[in-house]
Amino acid sequence: MARTVIYDGLNLSLQKGTGVATYTRGLIQTVRELGYQTGIVHSVPTKVPRNAILREVVLFDDTSNRKLGHTAKGKRWLSRRIGAPLGVKPSRVELTGAVILKSLQGNVLDSEFLYASKDVFALARHHFKNFGKSLPLALPEKLDMFHSTYPLPIRARKALNITTIHDLVPLRLPYLTEDNKRYHYRLLRHLVQTSDHIVTVSETSRQDIIRFLGVDENRVTNTYQAVQVPDELRQKPEALAADEIAGIFNLDWKKYFLFFGAFEPKKNLSRLVEAYLSAKVDYPLIIVGAPGWKGDQTQLLIEDERFRFFLQQDNRIVPGRRIHRFDFVSYGLLVSLIRGARSVLFPSLYEGFGLPVLESMQLGTPVLTSTEGSVPEIAGDAAVLIDPYNTDSLRNAVRGLANDQDLCDHLAALGPKRAAKFSPARYQAAVSSLYDRLLDGK
Repeated sequence: MARTVIYDGLNLSLQKGTGVATYTRGLIQTVRELGYQTGIVHSVPTKVPRNAILREVVLFDDTSNRKLGHTAKGKRWLSRRIGAPLGVKPSRVELTGAVILKSLQGNVLDSEFLYASKDVFALARHHFKNFGKSLPLALPEKLDMFHSTYPLPIRARKALNITTIHDLVPLRLPYLTEDNKRYHYRLLRHLVQTSDHIVTVSETSRQDIIRFLGVDENRVTNTYQAVQVPDELRQKPEALAADEIAGIFNLDWKKYFLFFGAFEPKKNLSRLVEAYLSAKVDYPLIIVGAPGWKGDQTQLLIEDERFRFFLQQDNRIVPGRRIHRFDFVSYGLLVSLIRGARSVLFPSLYEGFGLPVLESMQLGTPVLTSTEGSVPEIAGDAAVLIDPYNTDSLRNAVRGLANDQDLCDHLAALGPKRAAKFSPARYQAAVSSLYDRLLDGK
């Protein structure tokens, strides 16, 4: 009989997606291909109905505009006061076909078991704050392992429990995140002591976890990550992709720079904008991402009227913008934007892995990225690596990519070869080895 692994759905509920959501989707797909049964525990903002159709409706209700951890106002004080000392038992949700899921293709994962529980992730946090312990989780089906894809104080009963810690950014660069650092440190210390195993996604993160959280090196495994852009997007004819970005964004193929990712301090976007503007290159900079914590200052810089330039169009001079920002584009359009970019610029101050770097290299787009964090592990010699704190180096690198076609051609050729080292097959082998080792030693 197939073994069963259950995952948290914390980041899967975020409609615009995160790096952790990409990780979770890729992990579950990989584990299913290995022959495991899988399940996902979702948090919903209301009590789970008894009616099967309503359960399905509540599960897929769009809660993307509600804050994570939303709790009904009348009972909020109670959950914060007492947590859930007896634990929670999520309800099984069967897909009846009542909800039309065509619009969610790619966001709904095939799994044998779907569960829903009211505010389960917020409740787990309150439970840990009150009792210093993980919230006990009792599932109706027998499971072999509960894999939390993000540090959450939840522990499934009668199963192995493993936790993925992607990075220690809140501890190593505390001034770049808005987390409650004392809570985060207490939680990580608790998880590394109580989890049966810790998983991470780079050797940099693995060494950080061993060194700063005091974990035995045998209890932390780096599986890396994989990314596989669908063939229909990766192999779309160049002319068709060029028509898309020209028609939708008014951009010419290979005549713009691109940044995409979370709009947060660790992404170093303010320094990138400063370096780009001072480089005085002819190509516009396209930014795909919505402002998050402390993103307002960078947004003001991007939208400053002083940063216009002039274009010659139809024998007349017209004003244009040097920097264009889009909150969100569909994944298919993002792939076309990456493919059509002169270079992807990603000078992050610290990453646990660096998915944008890997995605761009796989698509054959030159990458400028950082010497900090785990990114050099991923990029190797297939990208331009610069000190992300040095604006002059960043400016010179942008200028070099704008003017040196041979450099761009060289990086475009190296990128896919480097990306192949993080193939789905290699990732599957790493996950298979880890799960077999843990479950066989159970």
